[in-house]
Amino acid sequence: MPIDATPLQLPRGNLMIDVAGAALGDGERERLCDPRVGGVIFFARNYTDSAQLRALATEIRALRSPPLVIAVDHEGGRVQRFRGDGFTRLPAMRTIGALWEDDHVEALAGARAAGFVLAAELVAHGIDLSFAPVLDLDHGCSRAIGNRAFHRDPAVVAALAQALVAGMAEAGMGAVGKHFPGHGYVEADSHHDVPVDERAFETIWADDMAPYRHRLLRQLTGVMPAHVVYSHAEPRNPGPAGFSQFWLKDILRDRLGFNGVIFSDDLNMAGALVAGDIVARVSTAAAAGCDMLLVCNRPDLVAELLSRGMPDADAASLARLAALAPPAPRPQLADPFALELHLPYLQAREKVLALSAMDSVDNSTLAAATIGAERQNKPLL
Repeated sequence: MPIDATPLQLPRGNLMIDVAGAALGDGERERLCDPRVGGVIFFARNYTDSAQLRALATEIRALRSPPLVIAVDHEGGRVQRFRGDGFTRLPAMRTIGALWEDDHVEALAGARAAGFVLAAELVAHGIDLSFAPVLDLDHGCSRAIGNRAFHRDPAVVAALAQALVAGMAEAGMGAVGKHFPGHGYVEADSHHDVPVDERAFETIWADDMAPYRHRLLRQLTGVMPAHVVYSHAEPRNPGPAGFSQFWLKDILRDRLGFNGVIFSDDLNMAGALVAGDIVARVSTAAAAGCDMLLVCNRPDLVAELLSRGMPDADAASLARLAALAPPAPRPQLADPFALELHLPYLQAREKVLALSAMDSVDNSTLAAATIGAERQNKPLL
C-alpha cells in the first residue's frame, strides 16, 4: 500500500505482532490490515539507520486509521533495541539506582532525563510506546532482570520509576510498567524456563508489589505481567501471572484499581508454553484479562492463529485499545533533525551520556548478544 493512499478505517484489534526486517513486504502489509491486529512491536532487526526506521514507522502508521500502535522494548542498558544513528546510549537502570545511594536529587534528575531522552528519540521516529520502566526489584539473583532493575528497595524503585515516567510524559509518551507482580526474586529466566516463585502472597504484596501500590500506577499507560508461576500466592489453579484472572482481574484491576491497558508478555516465551498451543495461549491470556496479546518472532504461529481463529476481544479491552493515542504533534520532536535543535533534549542527553559512562557492566557486549539472538528468532532478554 503506498504511503499516500487512503488508510483503511478499522478499529484496533487485540493482537500485537512483529515484522521481519527494515521494510514491509506485501504479505506483511496484508497481515497488518487484518482487523484482529492492533499493534506492531519493533526489534533491533527493524533498524538500520534513523531515516529507514522513521520511514518504516510512517508506512505502518499510514496503513490504518486509527493507526496501529507501534511499540518497542527500549529500556536502556542491555535492552535497547536501537543503537547508533539517531539514538543515545541509555544507562542500565541499576546505574541510576546506584547514584541514589550518593545523591537522591541527582538520581531523580538522571531518571527523568533518561525517560525524556528515551521517549523523545522514539517519538521522533514515529514510535508510540516503550515497554518501560522495569518495576522489578533487584534481589540479586534473577538472570532475566539483573541490572535492568533500579534497586532492591521498592520505595527507591517507585521514586526513580516515577521520575523516568515523568520524563517520558514530557516527550508525549506513555509508559508500560513490568513485570507484574514481580520477576526479580526468581533466578530462572522466563524466556527459557518456567520460573516458580514460592513466596506467600503477603510477602509479594508487601515487597515486590509495592511499586504498583504507589501513586505511580495511576501514571502508567499499561502494565505487562510476568510469565512467572506464584505457586503459594495464587489460590486457584497456579499458573503464570499473565494467564491468571486472580492476578490481572482480582488484584491489578479490582484491588489496585488499574484502568489502563494490560499487555501480555510475548506468548512465545518458554514461560508461556505451559498454557498450550498458540490458540490456547492467546485464549487463556485474553480470558485472564490481557487487552493486547503479543506474539513475537514466529510469523508461522501468527498465520496459524489467524487461520484457526482467536477469541474476540471484549468491549472493555477494545475501548482501552482505542484510547491508546499516538503522541500529540510537537514541532520540537517532529523528527530526529528537530530534536537536535531542541535545547531541553540536548541538555538531558548530556546528563544521560554521563550516566551511561558510569555503567559498571559492559552493556554493549550484552546488547550484542541480545541482538544476535533476536535476529535468529531466539528468546530475547
